Amino acid sequence: MLGRFLIFFLITALMVNSVASAQGRQPPQPSKQGAFATGKYRNVLAEYGLTQEEIQKRIDATWQQLFYGNDSTERIYYPVGDDMAYIIDVNNNDIRSEGMSYGMMIAVQLDKQEEFNRLWKWVKTYMYQHSGVYEGYFAWHNRPDGTAIDRNPASDGETWFVMTLFFAANRWGNGEGIFNYQAEANSILHTMLHRSERGGSATSMFDPEHKMVVFVPTRGDVSEFTDPSYHTPHFYELWARWADQDKDFWAEAAKISRDFWHTTAHPETGLMPDYADFDGKPREFTDYGPVFYADAWRCAMLIALDYEWFAADPWQIEQTDRLQAFFHKLGIGRYNTRFQIDGTPSNPQHRSTALVAANAAASLAASDVQAWDFIKEFWNTSLTTGQYRYYDGLLYMWALLQLSGNFRIYAPQ
Repeated sequence: MLGRFLIFFLITALMVNSVASAQGRQPPQPSKQGAFATGKYRNVLAEYGLTQEEIQKRIDATWQQLFYGNDSTERIYYPVGDDMAYIIDVNNNDIRSEGMSYGMMIAVQLDKQEEFNRLWKWVKTYMYQHSGVYEGYFAWHNRPDGTAIDRNPASDGETWFVMTLFFAANRWGNGEGIFNYQAEANSILHTMLHRSERGGSATSMFDPEHKMVVFVPTRGDVSEFTDPSYHTPHFYELWARWADQDKDFWAEAAKISRDFWHTTAHPETGLMPDYADFDGKPREFTDYGPVFYADAWRCAMLIALDYEWFAADPWQIEQTDRLQAFFHKLGIGRYNTRFQIDGTPSNPQHRSTALVAANAAASLAASDVQAWDFIKEFWNTSLTTGQYRYYDGLLYMWALLQLSGNFRIYAPQ
C-alpha cells in the first residue's frame, strides 16, 4: 500500500512539475516595430528552443519532399520539358493559380530562381489570357496538359503573382520578356485595378466603392462580396511604395483591409468566414461561404505576417490570442477543421495539417503563452503525403518560412 502511495506521489509530482514548467515559459513577444522598418525578422522556432541546424534541416527536407520527392506520394512540383513546371492539386488533379503563386513565393523566399522561372513560364504559357473576356487575367485552374478548365480568375492568384514578381525583381534583377519581373508585376497590377474601364463582363479585382478585393472579377453576384483570406494589406503597403502607379489607392486599401478584418472576425472566437460581404458579415453564397474552413484558415497566417512586417494594428495581437484561445480550449491535437464562426462545429471534416500550420504561424502575432503549444504541435506534425499533400504541404512550408524568420520582404536595391 505504501509502495503504491509513493508511486502515485511521484507521478503526481512529475505532472505538477511539468505543468509548472510549461506555465513558467515566458509568453512570446510580438515586435513593436515591423520588419519593414527594422530589417529584423523573428525566428519563433528558435525562441521556442530549436537550434538553427534543426530548423534549416526541416526547411531543406520540406523543400526536397514537395519539389523533388516521390512522384506518386510526396512531390507537388512537376517539371515540364526543359524550362517549365507546374504545382498540382493532387486531390483534384488540376493546376491552380493559388498553388502556382504559392510555389513561386516559396521559390523566391528560398532563392530558387530556376524553379521560380519554370513555374512562371508555365503560368504565362497556359494560364495567362491574351484575349477574350478576361484578357490580362489568369485562368484560375487548368488541366495538366495546359488547357483551361475555367477561364475566370481567382483574385488571390493575381495578388500573389504580383508580390512574387516584385520580390524576384528585387532579389535577382530583371531579365527580358516575361522575365522582366517588375514590368510583369506592374502590368498585372494595372489590369487588377483598371479592367472595368474596358467594359464587358469582366470587372476590376477591387470594388471601386469599397476598395476591397472581390471574390471573382465578373459582373454579377461573385464580384459583390469578398474573401477575407484574399486580403493582403502587407502586400498593398509595398505596392504603395514600389508600383508604377495608383500608389495612393494601395496605401488606402491596406488600411481598409486591416479595418475589414475587425468586422469579419467573430468577437469571441476570432473565427472568420470563407466568404464575407464588404461589411464583414458571412456571405451565404454557398454552404462553403459562411463557415470557417479551408480558405479562412489562412487569415491567421496573413494577419500574423502583416503584423510581423508592419506592426500597424495592435488589434491583430488581440485577434491572434483570441483565435488561439478558441482552439486551445478545444484541445491541441483534437480540434476539427470546420465551424460556424461562433464556434459551432459544422459538418466536421478530416483533421488537416494545413490548419495546424496556420494556427502555429499565427504565433508571430501572439502574446499569450498558449502560442508555444501550437508551435510544439506544428513541429511534431509530419508533412502530409498522398492525396491531400497539395494544400497541406503549401501551408506547412508557408508556416515554416514564416515562423523561422524566412518569409521576408525583398526591397529594391
